Amino acid sequence: MPFVQITLKQGRSEAALKTISDAIHASLVDVFRIPIDDRFQTLREVSDAHLVYPDTYMEIPHSDDIVFIHITAKEGRTSDMKKRLYKAIASSISQQTDVPIDDVFIVLVENKAENWSFGRGEAQLA
Repeated sequence: MPFVQITLKQGRSEAALKTISDAIHASLVDVFRIPIDDRFQTLREVSDAHLVYPDTYMEIPHSDDIVFIHITAKEGRTSDMKKRLYKAIASSISQQTDVPIDDVFIVLVENKAENWSFGRGEAQLA
């Protein structure tokens, strides 16, 4: 049940946005073993003025092609699974688009099952 928020510079084609979205979802299905229909995402395109990042951080260069991926997921995945997910997402996006692998920035935030409502005002997993 991950919820994925994708933020990137405006101006990418619809095809590129779909490719990025699909790459993230396919990686979650493969590595986290989520159901194929468990797909909840938002895509935000922002102007240059609304993207703030350093040219280099931790010896990793960043450019205007940077894509911020914020994943909120139920707790319980191992550190190894998370590392494999990051690698799968970054590799897939960089191989299928013109986004350099260095510009795929991912943050994963975990919470408890009781913190989710998929509708009807109910906590389906609590």
